[in-house]
Amino acid sequence: MKLVRLGLMLLVLLFVVNSNAQLNEYNQERLQMDKRLMLSLGSWATTNLAVGGIGWATTPKGEAHYFHQMNFFWNTVNVALAVPGYLKARKESSNLNFAETLRAQNKTETIFLINSGLDIAYMSSGLLLRSEARFNPERKDQWTGYGNSLLLQGGFLFVFDLTAYILHKRHYNKKLNGFLDQIELSQNGLGMRWNIPSHSVRSYQSSIH
Repeated sequence: MKLVRLGLMLLVLLFVVNSNAQLNEYNQERLQMDKRLMLSLGSWATTNLAVGGIGWATTPKGEAHYFHQMNFFWNTVNVALAVPGYLKARKESSNLNFAETLRAQNKTETIFLINSGLDIAYMSSGLLLRSEARFNPERKDQWTGYGNSLLLQGGFLFVFDLTAYILHKRHYNKKLNGFLDQIELSQNGLGMRWNIPSHSVRSYQSSIH
């Protein structure tokens, strides 16, 4: 009987260790995804800074001039977001427990969803500026250029943020949902119970017979 009890304790210990390894691997993949996303945002931003800066400096005043000007200013903000975001993903620990992993996942999904809503507001502002330009001849070129820039930048960010949300959500559904299937509330609702896979129990039973 003592041998059976000891074996079950070892089985549970191995299961917990394996679960911690699964969480660590999941968080490493999540952070790697964030790094790739921030690199993509940074690449877009630096390209726009270069093209926008050259266009702003060399294009005569008109729609194109203001279009490049807004692209340049807008992407200074994108760089300011991409660089710290990348560094944070590099430095953040992947050694999180279950609750911390869920909080990090939910925070990431929420941020990208909120940003997607803001991106729609940016595009709407672009349309509004283009519309206002028709009634303001003195600033027609400026409002039209700025409006076109907001449509472009907002459109890119909308695709970026929505894609980032979908990628993180798919990763969660594929990896963390399987982990959740192994956990359920205890009968009194005050704790949690690990569901040890039946194949592990069968393997242990076979070893002691």
